Amino acid sequence: MGEKIAGVEIPDSELARFATEPIRTTTPPLIFGHSRRVFLFGSLKVTVLGLRPDPELLYVAALLHDTGPVAPYRGDDQRFERDGADRARTFLPAHGLSRADADTVRTAVALHTAPEIAGTTAGVETDLLGLNLTHLTRARIAGVTAAHPRPDLKRQILHAFTDGFGHRPDTTFGTVNADVLEHFVPGLRRTDFVDVARNSTWPG
Repeated sequence: MGEKIAGVEIPDSELARFATEPIRTTTPPLIFGHSRRVFLFGSLKVTVLGLRPDPELLYVAALLHDTGPVAPYRGDDQRFERDGADRARTFLPAHGLSRADADTVRTAVALHTAPEIAGTTAGVETDLLGLNLTHLTRARIAGVTAAHPRPDLKRQILHAFTDGFGHRPDTTFGTVNADVLEHFVPGLRRTDFVDVARNSTWPG
């Protein structure tokens, strides 16, 4: 039997192991711990919602969803979510996943509604924003955070995001990531939708 945290079985398939080790060894503990909590919280939340995602796909989506802000996965010319999605597109078929399942994971990473996508989003919202924590028991929350503590996460994750896409601010247009850069990059003026609309090439 594989590892179990807060009542959630961690997938122990060959694919899950192949996905875990690179993320564990190439990303900071901050990102790895967050990604595992996203899987755990997402799994718990989708159960409350009555959804049944494929645990293996949800696990891999959670692991890959925040690889975009960090080397060696970080790019320079697109949103960080797409960096992670591109990683999924090349990694998953190479490890035997069907094209349909690989597309599900890639979409979950790119858009953070298949149950796997709902699970990834629910996990992110729980770990980063604390949304609907009351839907989970204290014992479940304690089980997840005991396995993957979140010391100073509120501050550290925002700085990790700033480091991850601060050099490509144009890619954050229309996303919450623009909020992050406006707070932490001195003098940055975000691309504004109103300015883009007013200054478009249309005459009126």
